[in-house]
Amino acid sequence: MVPVPQTRPQASPSLRRTPVQQRSAERLARILDACAELLDETGYEQLSTRAVASRAGVPIGSVYRFFGNKRAMVAALAHRNLDEYARRVSDRLAAAPLLDAYGAIDSVLDEFIAMKRTVPGFALVDFGVPATASGESEGEGGGDGGDDGGDNGEGGGEGSGGTSAGSLAEDPNRQVAERICALLATHLNRPSDDDLRRKVLVGVETADALVRLAFRTDPAGDPALIDETRHLLHAYLAHWLA
Repeated sequence: MVPVPQTRPQASPSLRRTPVQQRSAERLARILDACAELLDETGYEQLSTRAVASRAGVPIGSVYRFFGNKRAMVAALAHRNLDEYARRVSDRLAAAPLLDAYGAIDSVLDEFIAMKRTVPGFALVDFGVPATASGESEGEGGGDGGDDGGDNGEGGGEGSGGTSAGSLAEDPNRQVAERICALLATHLNRPSDDDLRRKVLVGVETADALVRLAFRTDPAGDPALIDETRHLLHAYLAHWLA
């Protein structure tokens, strides 16, 4: 069995400016960490770029150097979550090279559950931005007390001009499925073909809905519903992957 590779992280499309220097990368990490913490404390609608800047200990202009509004900032957090999830699943599979299809499915599901329980902000924003709130346009990221409408005189004209939040409408579950598909294909020594991608996408969509139900039922994740999710994924995927 060859080592399971980590799927390659990519720069978030929501970034106005990709950090090059270590100090800039560390500042971006602090901003996203603060964003995740505040999501747990206040929810998405009450989140503001000013509050994130204050929690991160950076000027508000530093936030706008990277993001045009709070929606773009949360999209970058979701993108970072996906990179971290793929890295963790890769580590699980690499640590147990003899895992069969059932074990590989368990690794994928168990890491998702673990991150739901332990990673700040992940319970609300895992791999995608919450649906646009009432009165919020995707391009504006409103509900931020006027803080999200511009760049406060900083960050303009930097990098490529960034990607508007409205153009970040990529299907997050499809992105998750692509990353999982690459990991499973390598671990199980089979091609990452259209059949595998379709099966994994159906599994991801199903698991996402059921895990959300489990965490709505119990903030820690209802064990019975998680078990039902596991049984369903085993029944649907394991015999076909084996």
